[in-house]
Amino acid sequence: MTYKDNAVKDLRIAYIGGGSRGWAWTFMRDLALEPELGGTIVLYDIDKEAAKANEIIGNGISERPEAVGKWKYIVEDTLAEALTGSDFVVISILPGTFDEMESDVHEPEKYGIYQSVGDTAGPGGMVRALRTIPMFVTIAEAIRDYAPQAWVINYTNPMSLCVKTLYHVFPQIKAFGCCHEVFGTQKLLAQIAERELGITDIKRDEIIVNVLGLNHFTWFDSASYKGIDLFPVYRSFIEKHFEEGFEEEDKNWMNSTFSCAHRVKFDLFKKYGWIAAAGDRHLAGFMPPIYLKDPETVASWKFGLTTVAWRKEDLKKRLEKSKKLVSGEEKVELTPSGEEGILLIKALCGLTRMISNVNIPNTAGQIPNLPASAVVETNAVFSRDSIAPIFAGNLTEDIRQLMLPHVMNHEDVLKAALTCDYDIMLRAFRRDPLVTCSKDDADKLLRTMIANTKKYLPDGWSSSIS
Repeated sequence: MTYKDNAVKDLRIAYIGGGSRGWAWTFMRDLALEPELGGTIVLYDIDKEAAKANEIIGNGISERPEAVGKWKYIVEDTLAEALTGSDFVVISILPGTFDEMESDVHEPEKYGIYQSVGDTAGPGGMVRALRTIPMFVTIAEAIRDYAPQAWVINYTNPMSLCVKTLYHVFPQIKAFGCCHEVFGTQKLLAQIAERELGITDIKRDEIIVNVLGLNHFTWFDSASYKGIDLFPVYRSFIEKHFEEGFEEEDKNWMNSTFSCAHRVKFDLFKKYGWIAAAGDRHLAGFMPPIYLKDPETVASWKFGLTTVAWRKEDLKKRLEKSKKLVSGEEKVELTPSGEEGILLIKALCGLTRMISNVNIPNTAGQIPNLPASAVVETNAVFSRDSIAPIFAGNLTEDIRQLMLPHVMNHEDVLKAALTCDYDIMLRAFRRDPLVTCSKDDADKLLRTMIANTKKYLPDGWSSSIS
């Protein structure tokens, strides 16, 4: 990297999953809006045509006069070529297809098990991990061999297990996971503070929080705005609005797959005294089926079940959008996404210094009463070539007990995936709080789900489930 005039314009970023029809465009537009960074984005994807489409889209963005960050987008055929010489590596892949995810999410419904997302915890998250982990083994080995000094940013779910796999294969890797769920809860607190305190124009990043937990099951044990403790403000709002929840003025939970009225968050606060800091859809997936008993119960808590049918229809729309972006019929709108990935890259380049939530191993004891081997989400300081985790403190014992089954499952699912050990996998499967069916039914369900995704699994699984 060459530093000149408070800028770095010769960065090389390898994007694994570079054919993405969603996140990649977000990344491109944030890069285009950052004047202090520039260089080359190397796109790699098993779907080369999708990567070639993004090459055209990315270079088209860079040619626009309003794009102050200038990047050259190229496609490489192999991981080795993509990674060699890279300063940063971004991983954003879909493990398998939505056909496999359809089994992840909907096969358990035959046994009365409902999942609002199915990509992190629950039966769906665990089986998704079985096909994700071998891919991440390959990626980690390639990073070790071709870009050992690169910073690696993961956006793929299940986040904790993806990051855990990278460190298992290559312990010296400089990897971390980014997730925006915490940002949504900061935004919620800002909006509640505006209403309760009569303050206007509170920015999301002005809400100062201590983050601790697991990805998609994060919590705040403190939250403030310019010295104002927001816990009493949050408590007061919940006391008045628990039944209806919180609805943004321009959104309704019934009209959006990803929206909610935050009633799950509110209920968890009443029960545990801390602010749950992820979307209701994710939070519900880590708990026993209090909120996910059946579709009627889900609706009563004012969030939704994200069906894979919806995801498939959405993909069709994004494929059409990709064609229009490639042809020039449409342009990527150059507005800030609100994500922090580019800011973190700037900080790691030494151009700034910032604090953000991050998923990394607990080896510094950020959360002392979770194992050092667990991948946890806490705040960290990002500066030149450094991520320094901030001491987050202990979880309350009640919240720790909620987390422990998932922490144990991260260990077991990783072992099972690496060794094709069905017994270990079944043990983890039955430990998940959502899996309330009998042992025999859990066994039948798991065998079916593995069979439905076997084309993305190592051969050892065929004999394990036969």
